[in-house]
Amino acid sequence: MAYNKIESYDDKITSGLVENYKECLHLLGEDPEREGLQKTPERVAKAMQFLTQGYQQDAKEILEGAKFTEAYSEMVIVKDIELYSMCEHHMLPFFGKAHVAYIPNGYITGLSKIARVVDVFARRLQVQERLTHQILDAIQETLQPQGVAVVIEAQHLCMMMRGVQKQNSLTTTSAFSGQFEHGTTRAEFMKLIAK
Repeated sequence: MAYNKIESYDDKITSGLVENYKECLHLLGEDPEREGLQKTPERVAKAMQFLTQGYQQDAKEILEGAKFTEAYSEMVIVKDIELYSMCEHHMLPFFGKAHVAYIPNGYITGLSKIARVVDVFARRLQVQERLTHQILDAIQETLQPQGVAVVIEAQHLCMMMRGVQKQNSLTTTSAFSGQFEHGTTRAEFMKLIAK
């Protein structure tokens, strides 16, 4: 029964998006019934639902699902995590890499879960600054480590293909908590992700 409710809810969202994308095409001066565009509203609707699926996911639940007691207390780094997100200002993609580290304080998590946490928050309408802090906060609150570090390097199509049109710009954001607020620990992390 619950499955049918979810399915009908998704169908309702898809149907509403399809109608709105048809209207967008019409307003842009296109014919949504033209052969090449007939299925475009449905494809775009499904793509947008995929690209924003993070709203239906819980990062803390993902981390809790693979939280293990472990005495290890050195830095754990998962670097070069590919990320794809959508700028909330123009609804254009931004993409790049996230580097995430934490220092355990009695608990570790599965390494793939760190990458999944990045995806949970990236698959929403975002700004890079908020995305950086959301990743840090989820790890800090769930694992309660000695510290967390997050650095994101991304290119934004809203800067590259419109507006200032700067093709080679790269935006870097960072957030640190606990032990990573100390210069030596932060410097070690930055050195390790630079390789």
